Amino acid sequence: MERVFKRIGGIIIVMMIALAAFIAGTMVMSSRAQQPVNWTAQIEPTQIVPGDATESEQRFAQIYSRVSPSVVSINVVTSAGDTRGFNDGFAAGTGTGFVLDQQGNIVTNAHVVEDAVSIEVNFFDGRIVRGDIVGIDLDSDIAVIRVDEPAESLQPLALGDSDALFIGQSVVAIGSPFGQRWTMTTGIVSALDRTIQGLTNFSIGSVIQTDAAINPGNSGGPLLNLDGEVIGVNAQIISESRSNSGIGFAIPANLVARVAQSLITRGEVDYSYLGISGVSVSLDLIEALDLPNYAQGVVVARVERGAPADDAGLREPNGGRTLNGVNVPTRVDIITAIDGTPVSNMDDLIAYLAENTQPGQNVSLTVIRDGREEVMLNVVLEARPE
Repeated sequence: MERVFKRIGGIIIVMMIALAAFIAGTMVMSSRAQQPVNWTAQIEPTQIVPGDATESEQRFAQIYSRVSPSVVSINVVTSAGDTRGFNDGFAAGTGTGFVLDQQGNIVTNAHVVEDAVSIEVNFFDGRIVRGDIVGIDLDSDIAVIRVDEPAESLQPLALGDSDALFIGQSVVAIGSPFGQRWTMTTGIVSALDRTIQGLTNFSIGSVIQTDAAINPGNSGGPLLNLDGEVIGVNAQIISESRSNSGIGFAIPANLVARVAQSLITRGEVDYSYLGISGVSVSLDLIEALDLPNYAQGVVVARVERGAPADDAGLREPNGGRTLNGVNVPTRVDIITAIDGTPVSNMDDLIAYLAENTQPGQNVSLTVIRDGREEVMLNVVLEARPE
């Protein structure tokens, strides 16, 4: 059965008019005047850890206690989606986010707050405040919202270096799966350099794959290393039932840092556009061109007319010979590096362009042409088309 990618924003079609919790206190009928309620008391993020807890258990408990005050649960009312059972064509949804700075900026997924007409931000200490959209980037599925809260009440999380991750590294996710707020799950980095589809026709590269359980409602929440640094933003799962099956994906922190900064300062993000589609080097191509069997790179499959790649002289496949019943091109361009950085597949190229380049920038492509010669092509990048 075909695998299905699911965004995990946790769209819950329910009436989100929550009854305010009864102010529990003992109501004593007496002749004495009632004392005013102290609304300034806040829930402290403390928990008791048994003395016989293992070193690993203590470390996870410490991460939870330290990080939870920086993680928020997000409730939204949107003008999109399945509106059955909701009033006036609106729908409700939930997600997660985390505090980025003391100016009130909060990172979450774009698909959590896209089309939102109302955003409610819930803090671990019990505060519930309104959030406003600063900017949404559909290409990376990252958004920034802002709350008007005192700087001293906000505890930002640090962004780690997602380029330094390794497969097998322990990770922690904290979020609101199925509306269960401040839930912590653990796992490892299962794979790196994955590519997933954004909310547009463009893909997101350098994505982190993890087996830490993430489910609907975890969207926008942090994936953390054991130092409590955000190394990714949880975004998608592969599932046929909309529940965790051990394959989740997080937007890498290095891309999140670039996108969030641009959204805060400019309200939008510009990405570089090369104008090609490509595939990995196949065994048939290796045999047809007599390449070494460890050859890697991006085989240029299509060049958009008038795009930067076209202007630079990149070529589409041509010619060919039949090999093992398959027509294999013999005139083909294979991109093996960009600005001297090796690329083994299209995922690497997408990630490099997104994280390290800007429209208008000059980059140098190392290209193996027809399996015989190495050529260097200078490309002036443009902004992605709408």
